[in-house]
Amino acid sequence: MGTGERAGKPAKRQSGKPAGKSAGKSAGKSAGKSWAIGTVLRDRNAGLYLSGVVVSGFGTSAMWLVGGIWVKSLTGSDSLAALTVFMMWAPTLAGPLLGAVADRWRRRPLLVFCNLAMAALLPLLLVVDSESRIWILFAVLFVYGVSGVVQDAAEAALVATAIDKRLLGDFNGLRMTANEGMKLLAPLAGAGLYAAYGGGTVALLDTATFALAAALFALMRVREEKPAPDRTGGWWSRTAEGARVLRQSPVLRPLVLAGSLTMLLAGLNGAAIYAVVDKGLGHAPTYVGLLYALQGVGSIAVGLLAGPLMRRIPERLFAAGGIALFAAAVGLRALPYDAVVLASAVAVGIGLPCVLIVALTAVQRETPDAVLGRTAATANTLIYVPNAVSLALGAGLIAFVDITVLLPLTGVIGLLTAAGLAFYGGVPRVASAEA
Repeated sequence: MGTGERAGKPAKRQSGKPAGKSAGKSAGKSAGKSWAIGTVLRDRNAGLYLSGVVVSGFGTSAMWLVGGIWVKSLTGSDSLAALTVFMMWAPTLAGPLLGAVADRWRRRPLLVFCNLAMAALLPLLLVVDSESRIWILFAVLFVYGVSGVVQDAAEAALVATAIDKRLLGDFNGLRMTANEGMKLLAPLAGAGLYAAYGGGTVALLDTATFALAAALFALMRVREEKPAPDRTGGWWSRTAEGARVLRQSPVLRPLVLAGSLTMLLAGLNGAAIYAVVDKGLGHAPTYVGLLYALQGVGSIAVGLLAGPLMRRIPERLFAAGGIALFAAAVGLRALPYDAVVLASAVAVGIGLPCVLIVALTAVQRETPDAVLGRTAATANTLIYVPNAVSLALGAGLIAFVDITVLLPLTGVIGLLTAAGLAFYGGVPRVASAEA
């Protein structure tokens, strides 16, 4: 499930402090020097929203894993089991279109509606008890994915107006921490529930998390004006407005491009991980679980530190530094040493989220409210779709290219991406206005 859209009065974007050092001074007065996490958590809207992220993230992560196990147990097919993940992911391809939905409705009611709709839909999975009814599971998971894309767009826009602009970096970092924390805990809990009570129990758990998330979003105090009808241009022109915003912005364009390239490389890294464990280290495939756990720990840590760091150094350099750390870690994975590979897993977890946090924060800060849903959804599509494509591409490359060649090459491309981002990019609009 996603995270918010805009609500309340349009914020005065030009009056905010830049996210660099000068912003740190201003935010520090109200947030306790550079550590603003306490301020974020004390904010009613931020606290409710993050609680919703934790609750819904737990249910989503559990269902993500259990869907494949469920199909595998009923059909015995690995291909059909893998298709469950695709059904939840595929709607991301329609991000610009689904993001436009978020711009035509008040965001908080839309979030409440999406969560309640999923809470009503998931109990249908209780009837999935044979191979002939697997289609019901696939249909529900597809709607699950559609709802997630709409919610991601709505939440991004809602947060942009409900949260102080100076705290967006801290907030998005905390959201990353919450999501990664649930990814560590929820799959194990879901698998345990499935083994003990079956898939229907996990579906009911997810139903409860959707209902609770809807209640939490409903409690947010946000005043929203009804979006004005957009009569400029045709349907396709309005849908593509998000892409035009990204293309024309000297701040957003390099960040989204760097994020897209980084996630492309992350897919190659993910596709090679089993070869690293098997051919490189000589361990059983279960060793991969340890690497992913360490990567999750790194992501949780950087989520907590992202806000303070983004106030101390320029956001673009923070993102570029994260990409460089990720790239170096991927390249070093070609070395056949446990200590190096284990350290690289933590480094990947720390480095990879940096550009994602910065890109989302910049989209929320730089984009006009009326098109923020479309722009956020388009950015998500451009950033995350390459990851899925490169996972498939990497699976084929591994059969022909040794990891001692593929991983260092991936690392070099990542370092070039980091250098390009560090030396090319615009100044955030709020920063240029203050200057």
